[in-house]
Formats: sequence, C-alpha cells, structure tokens
Amino acid sequence: MKRLIVPILLLVISSITNAQIETPAPSPAQKITQKVGLTDITLEYSRPSMKGRTIFGSLAEYGEIWRTGANANTKLTFSTDFIIAENSLAEGSYALYTIPGEKTWEIILYTDTTNWGTPGKWDETKVAARVVVPTQKSAIDIETLTIGFDNLTNSSAVLGIMWENTYVGLKFETPTDEMVSKSILKVMNGPTANDMFGAAVFYLQTDKDMDSAQVWIDKAVEMTADAPKFWYLRQQSLIHAKAGKTKTAISAAKASLKYAKIANNGAYIKMNTASLKEWGAL
Repeated sequence: MKRLIVPILLLVISSITNAQIETPAPSPAQKITQKVGLTDITLEYSRPSMKGRTIFGSLAEYGEIWRTGANANTKLTFSTDFIIAENSLAEGSYALYTIPGEKTWEIILYTDTTNWGTPGKWDETKVAARVVVPTQKSAIDIETLTIGFDNLTNSSAVLGIMWENTYVGLKFETPTDEMVSKSILKVMNGPTANDMFGAAVFYLQTDKDMDSAQVWIDKAVEMTADAPKFWYLRQQSLIHAKAGKTKTAISAAKASLKYAKIANNGAYIKMNTASLKEWGAL
C-alpha cells in the first residue's frame, strides 16, 4: 500500500505544479480596426481604469511623456501613407505617446513600437510627428481609458483619447481622393496586358471558355508586341491549341521558342520544343 501512496502523491504534486491559474488582466487589451476611405487603421492598446486614482497631473504627470495606455506600446498601424498636421507619414506601425497638460497635450507618433511603456532611452530621430492639441473636459468621468475613431469622413478621422474627465482628439487624413483617382484612371484606360494575360491563363487552367481566353491572350500579345514576352507567347500557343487552332498555336510556340532562346531560358525552350514536336512542327 505504501508503495502505491508515494507515486500517487508525486502525481498530485506534479499536477498542482503544472496547473496555471488564469485571472483577468488589470488592464485588458483591445484591438480595433477602422477603415477610413480606402485605408485600414488598426489600434492596439491596453486599458487601465481609474480605480479611485487621480489620473492627469498625478498618475500621468503633466509635462512628462506618458505611454498612453498600459503594458506594451499603444500601437497604430496604417495600411497606406497618411497625413497628420501637414506631416506626410509612411504606411506602417507607430507607437503612440503623449505629454499631457492642463490645457493642451502633445501627441507623438514614434517609429519604434517594440518598447514596454516608454523607451529606456528616448531617440528623437524616431519621432515621426509631434502635434499639440487642446484638451476638452467631459461632462462625466470616464472610468477606463478609451481610445477610438471619431468624426469619420471619406478621407479623414479623429483619433479620440478619453479618460477621467479629459478628451483630446488628433485629426489625420488618408489619401482617398488620390487612390480613387488612380483607380478611375486605370479602369477608364482599360485593362493592362497583365490583366489580359492573367484572365486568359485563368480560363485556360480552369477549363473555361477558350474563345474568351483566346481574345484576351491575343490582345495581351498585341499590347506587348514592341517587347515580346516569351511566356505570353507560350500561353497563347497553349490556348490556341486547346481551341483547336493548331496552325496559330504552332506560330505562337515558334515565336515563344525564339525569344526564350534569346533570353537563354532553358525551361521555356524545352516546353516549346516538346509542344512543337507534339503538333508535328519539328
């Protein structure tokens, strides 16, 4: 019996040692994605609560850099370039820091997002933007730090920071007009050779209508006639062959073979040679 008790006790002790107790985080994490025009912005931050404490001028001291959240950096990620106070910033991720004041706050976007809280050594070369914004007093106390997106338009929004009895907002702009204009020009100018090529190859590979595929690949080859592409011509030969047009398939394969040799592309030389043999042209 004693021999059994010892292994059982060891098993129980091991189970207790390996068990992990899960408890709520003091400052829960939040992740928000907001689309502004054609730009996706992702906000990631941890949300501390007041819990009876005085926040601004005490926990977050006036005139001192504040992490603007808890735990790891509060992080903003933009899928496109954007503008803040006439500063043009590149797409990517930025840490959000602030310097609270009684009447104004300084909001800072910092390119290094790997810090836990504020950087151990502040590097001014990593400051992408500094903007001073006025504070507003809220009618009620906000128990938990809240950051979100307000005043949405097709090309702008305001990043709003609320806690205790204070609100500050940072307006930013996205290049929606420019992006839409480029899209309109592209569509109005018609599909590119790559568009035609991609559609034709998709139809070939998925056994769809070869008449449409032939129209598209012929147009792609025509559009690149000044600088023939052997891979375009290769697909043209395959599409024509599948459409039952062996004569034009052979012509396209010979052209593909010619330009593949010029480019010294062994794979296309081999494929075209095999097809020409199959079609009785070699």
